[in-house]
Amino acid sequence: MTATKKYILAIESSCDDTSAAVLCHTNVLSNVVATQEIHKQYGGVVPELASRAHQQNIVPVVHQALAKANIDKKELSAIAFTRGPGLMGSLLVGTSFAKSLALGLNVPLIEVNHMEAHILAHFIEDENKPQPTFPFLAMTISGGHTQIVKVTDHFTMEVLGETLDDAVGEAFDKSAKLMGLPYPGGPLVDKYAKLGNPNAFDFPKPKVDGLNFSFSGLKTSILYFLQRETQKNPKFVEENINDICASVQHTILDILMEKLQMAVDQTGIKQVAIGGGVAANSGIRARLKEAEETLGWQTFIPKFEYCTDNAAMIGIVGYLKFEKGKFTDQSVAAKARYAIGS
Repeated sequence: MTATKKYILAIESSCDDTSAAVLCHTNVLSNVVATQEIHKQYGGVVPELASRAHQQNIVPVVHQALAKANIDKKELSAIAFTRGPGLMGSLLVGTSFAKSLALGLNVPLIEVNHMEAHILAHFIEDENKPQPTFPFLAMTISGGHTQIVKVTDHFTMEVLGETLDDAVGEAFDKSAKLMGLPYPGGPLVDKYAKLGNPNAFDFPKPKVDGLNFSFSGLKTSILYFLQRETQKNPKFVEENINDICASVQHTILDILMEKLQMAVDQTGIKQVAIGGGVAANSGIRARLKEAEETLGWQTFIPKFEYCTDNAAMIGIVGYLKFEKGKFTDQSVAAKARYAIGS
């Protein structure tokens, strides 16, 4: 390794995906993700099973990431890992592994906030994608989080609004479950929505002050709607699945876009970036592109592989922190709740 090159090994284990990546500065050399299939039979992530699967996956995933990057572990400059937020059992596996490897290699250890990583994934080197300039607004939308964040620089972020109850990804998955669709249901809702009429059925939008969100009431209204209609016609869901999905997705996206519009109006910032698993949804991507034309926004949408949980986004934060000398020590512990900016 030349003196100028810095190699960061990143580890992500916040939920049910075990991932490892190697970055050379802002360039991703490898990004390996092991997805846990076991949760499908339970209709959702089972924390105990997730942590066991992480224990089984982490060594081969890290080995594969190093091999794909053609890097020996002795060439690593630092180890970055997800400290939180997430499932405690899952986080413990990644945190313990990262601490041990950093200690064994005698290299710096870098803790990363998972939600900040979703935002900073936009700074991964990609000649085909422009990067946002500061300040910009970020909307993080995933199975566990829904937030609007003002990003002043790489390490200065302020949460302007967040969900008061359920996250948007959970709203998608739970709605899908009510329709009898398998887990994870969010991508299936998106798939069927493309074939349906978004105005076929009307669902109420929650009234929430400011830039905060709420999705629990919407889920309840969808439940009652489906119960009422299936009493009249037992085949209602089967016969109307495309229109139901399109209407549900249209309502959820309206909620997101209305709050985002409010944030732009309040801050005067017209650069908008999205991140998190729901950023892979084709509907939200289309609505953001539409906002570029109708509202004069500049929107930033990550590659699909950087939307869902992955270690490359942990690695980019690791590199940015490495450059600033922001290291942590061996006393660090995983945090299931880990607020942005803390």
